[in-house]
Amino acid sequence: MSRTVMLWLVWISLTVPAALFVLAAIVYGGNRSFLLIGKTSNGHHQIELACDACHISVFGGPEVLQDACVRCHGAELKAANDSHPLSKFTDPRNADRTAILDARHCVTCHQEHRPAITRAMGVTLPDDYCFHCHADIGEDRPSHEGLKFTTCASAGCHNFHDNRALYGDFLLKHADEPDQRETPRVVLVEFLKSRKDTIKVPRTLVATDADAPAVHRGDIDVVTAWAGDAHARTGINCSGCHTAKAEPARWIAAPGLETCKTCHADEARTFVEGKHGMRLRDGLMASHDGPLGLFRAAKLAPMTPGEARLPMKMDQTRTSLGCNTCHSAHHYDLATAKVERCAGCHDDTHTKAYFASPHYELFKKEVAGLAPKGSGVSCATCHMPPSETRRPDGSKSVFATHNQNDNLRPNEKMVRSVCGNCHGLQFTLDALADRALIASNFTGLSGVHIESIDWAQRRARERGEHRQ
Repeated sequence: MSRTVMLWLVWISLTVPAALFVLAAIVYGGNRSFLLIGKTSNGHHQIELACDACHISVFGGPEVLQDACVRCHGAELKAANDSHPLSKFTDPRNADRTAILDARHCVTCHQEHRPAITRAMGVTLPDDYCFHCHADIGEDRPSHEGLKFTTCASAGCHNFHDNRALYGDFLLKHADEPDQRETPRVVLVEFLKSRKDTIKVPRTLVATDADAPAVHRGDIDVVTAWAGDAHARTGINCSGCHTAKAEPARWIAAPGLETCKTCHADEARTFVEGKHGMRLRDGLMASHDGPLGLFRAAKLAPMTPGEARLPMKMDQTRTSLGCNTCHSAHHYDLATAKVERCAGCHDDTHTKAYFASPHYELFKKEVAGLAPKGSGVSCATCHMPPSETRRPDGSKSVFATHNQNDNLRPNEKMVRSVCGNCHGLQFTLDALADRALIASNFTGLSGVHIESIDWAQRRARERGEHRQ
């Protein structure tokens, strides 16, 4: 082959892909969707057009993707006391296992754009992957002899990263609990009772205190809604949300997440960690600078119900999800936000069944004042439960997490944060494993029995006999 022909081939191999890329940029008008090499997992599809959220560099292999994974999920794994941390697989004693299943990298088990092999939790390995390291578990624990490795993560026993509600000591401690607790534990109510003598409530503001410009004070409905709201009752005036410290003279017509997080930092932080608000997370960009503006830097637009992969109400498909989507603009009615706002968008079987469930009956009694505060069970009770945090000064605080997906995958996370506040452990594990019961929003009793407590007790007996 002559040198001229070779040069032509090289030139073609470089220019044709570039030309096709530019053509695609023109056709798609800056939409990056043509770059996707396969359907994205349910956990990441909201940000699939922010390619650089994961591909933070065009160079490098698994290490680059690993940094991206840790950037988003590292804090969560640390809080869960990760059962399989990186240190376990960088230990030289486990080098032989790492050679078979390199669990030092998230992408070993979680590969994106592989819909044909993607299962629950975005796992792309066969369900029996545990056998690589635990093939001799039947010898170590006679209670596990004969069990299939496909049951490890589905029998209410083990989760790869988070076993806070499933480890042996916890199972034994709660083995004999009744199905229903006599008195439910309400975390937020308990916290407020413990702090009632230290909480200082400012003077309640009334309509005549409104410090909005005159043109806005003329809207009686808005001023009245604000005056009857929690903000006015705690001394927050109009300017508290509609102006910024840096520019006190500029009136912000429609305050958003940036304004809300000045007072509700934990709620805002967890909101952008969940599916509702993850597109608004700092640093998520839709594109880089590049030809024809295809990669011009631009933040992703807020998520809308129409882009979800769950059934949603047709009349809400174009609604942008932000703080005021659920909390409205001036009258922040929590009872409405906890149920009506959720059901206003979600149209799946589980949501629709809620209104015929025992949980809803409890919620109606609380709202009507016929039951103690916190005794009702709303959508938010289970999916946005109170969470404990510590301030920089060391003080403890409780807030409602706004990451509604935090305890859903896997749903055993709900054992400690939600279900255990009202129900016994065996009842809870059985209910969370029964798909039909979940669909009916827990109306009735579970037809499933999870044996993890039985096995933990059996192992305790075996160990006791061994010591003898």
